[in-house]
Amino acid sequence: MNGMLRIEGLTKRHGSRLVLSDVSFRAQPGRVTAFLGPNGAGKSSTLRILLGLDHPSGGHALIDGQPYRRLREPLRTIGSLLDGPGAHRSRTARNHLTWLARASGLPKRRVDEVLERVGLADAGRTRVGRFSLGMGQRLGLAAALLGEPSALVLDEPVNGLDPGGIRWIRALLREHAGAGGTVLLSSHLMSEVAEIADDLVIIAGGRIASAGRFDKVTAGYATLEDAFFALTAAGRAEEAR
Repeated sequence: MNGMLRIEGLTKRHGSRLVLSDVSFRAQPGRVTAFLGPNGAGKSSTLRILLGLDHPSGGHALIDGQPYRRLREPLRTIGSLLDGPGAHRSRTARNHLTWLARASGLPKRRVDEVLERVGLADAGRTRVGRFSLGMGQRLGLAAALLGEPSALVLDEPVNGLDPGGIRWIRALLREHAGAGGTVLLSSHLMSEVAEIADDLVIIAGGRIASAGRFDKVTAGYATLEDAFFALTAAGRAEEAR
């Protein structure tokens, strides 16, 4: 595995509004990197650019040295979970994953494998519209894992999961990183981030407030939450100058 993710000098404007300003950081293989920031800080814009869903005004977002749109087999390189399962409510879980597998040239056996891995083996023929929020998250994770990618990019992956599900996904992400893969996750759950993250990237006001190893970013603070509020407040104050 590899899956190095490099964000270099990323800038994004919407009209006269500067959404991202010179955003740079790395998510490295073998490590779980948490991408934190308040609502509106620029996290979603950064992830959307990384995944080829939006264009930057400047800078680069690279996966193994390539922008997403140049990847020959994107699902084999990077798996993502943004905005829930991404499946039509009338489709069954199995049909949704089968369609993704066929479109990406993946073997059909992967559908059953990922349904089993995320705990939806018995719900494969259930229509997505009948899924709970947690089941929808598991289906989104199944889609992210379908191509056995080296990198995972996950936005609020534990949303809707019960304590057992949260513990399960923590183990899954640690296993992925332990096998040499890259994990970049965004979450508002500070306690969960503190349990799993090796590295932290904190963004505020479209600018990086701090980035580095967990212990270095949080040095001098009693908790991750204290570090987060102090650093994001400082970032917003810098933006206002």
